[in-house]
Amino acid sequence: MGFVTFVDETTAGERGAGWELEVAEERLTVGELIRRRVFQEVAEYNARTPGVFQGLVQPQDAERVLNGYALRTPRRIDPETQTELALRAFVGNGFLVLVGDRQVTDPDEEIELPLGTEVTFLKLVPLVGG
Repeated sequence: MGFVTFVDETTAGERGAGWELEVAEERLTVGELIRRRVFQEVAEYNARTPGVFQGLVQPQDAERVLNGYALRTPRRIDPETQTELALRAFVGNGFLVLVGDRQVTDPDEEIELPLGTEVTFLKLVPLVGG
């Protein structure tokens, strides 16, 4: 059993603080890794329901704010719906996933997760005026 470190970056050069998730398996599909990440961040949000959701993708009925996404109506977020949104965003190039220094593009690709693996989620920032 080990930990995978998730780090969020943007194409604008911003890099968030990494956080760890315990993973028992040595191999997982990229889609399963995304699902586990989303379930963890939704569980943390639902446990304390702060005003802003800081997650991988924007929930439905939310607007982008400085540090995440503000829900128009405070509510619990459904992890299954949020996972679907994240997987659609991944397949549609809404963000890139790098495992170590290698980009993965297929949610069904099985990846090895040796101790100390860092998974970077590179969020693509739209160009302004372009």
